Amino acid sequence: MTKSLKNALRVWNRPDRAAYLFIAPALAILFLFTVVPLLATLVISTLDMDVFLQVKGFARLDHFSALFQDERLLDAALHTIYFAGVEVPLQIGLALLTAVYVSKNTRFRKFLRSVYFVPSICSFTAIGIIASFLLDPQTGVYPNYLTHLGLPRLEFFRDPTWAMPSVILLTVWRSFGYSMIILVAGIQSIPDSYYEAAQLDGASKAKQFFSITVPMLMPALSFTVITTMIAALQVFDQIFVTTQGGPLNKTETIVGYIYNTGFKMAPYDLGYASAISVMLFILIMAITLVMNQYFLRKESDMA
Repeated sequence: MTKSLKNALRVWNRPDRAAYLFIAPALAILFLFTVVPLLATLVISTLDMDVFLQVKGFARLDHFSALFQDERLLDAALHTIYFAGVEVPLQIGLALLTAVYVSKNTRFRKFLRSVYFVPSICSFTAIGIIASFLLDPQTGVYPNYLTHLGLPRLEFFRDPTWAMPSVILLTVWRSFGYSMIILVAGIQSIPDSYYEAAQLDGASKAKQFFSITVPMLMPALSFTVITTMIAALQVFDQIFVTTQGGPLNKTETIVGYIYNTGFKMAPYDLGYASAISVMLFILIMAITLVMNQYFLRKESDMA
């Protein structure tokens, strides 16, 4: 063994330094597939470039100034906010209530955990295709049921009024199981002595839920809320499969508009699409930081 190799082993054979060797592969992948594309997007946003990577000139900040004059982008932003503002509370609320019910380790409730969690590991593409068949106004099963019950035959994904609510409900059904599992783990970590003391004091189940479960669940709850919000602001898959942003662009979100601008609509303006992506990144980062600070204050107040 050479002297240089011995010196290297001596330097890195320490717990505080050896840890970097173990996380180095993950950091390399993160840098290659996250940091590099992010920097590339920032550079492309200042160029007049199409999807074929043909650079026509330096756009400076023209793309960013155009963002505030793009009415279709404003509509897409409003649709995204509408989706996130409704889907996130519904998903977290349903996940929390379900988690409280299935947190007991009985055989039946363990089975329910699996049932509720299974949709979250399924592809949104596959779920969207199946939902499109089931909710089709001509051949779908559920519109047919509505007709037999004497109710209006709703068009769901094809109706400008019902398209976004249909996508929201589909997303909640598919995703709430993941949040539920995290919250179940958080509930099971709460000591039973807290509930026993509350019962001795005569506290009702509702009082125990809001005074013990929710405050003690704040770390897990903050994680699920923040990650769900980030996913909601980047919604694309289920809308692309079910509605393609229609009808009448009523379900077109920011990510959908980025796709349409850069890859679907002529002149395939990759520079402008990249500028929108940078704007979305800044928006998500700002909302995440605000929410994180809010939950950190909540957790410190409980300490």
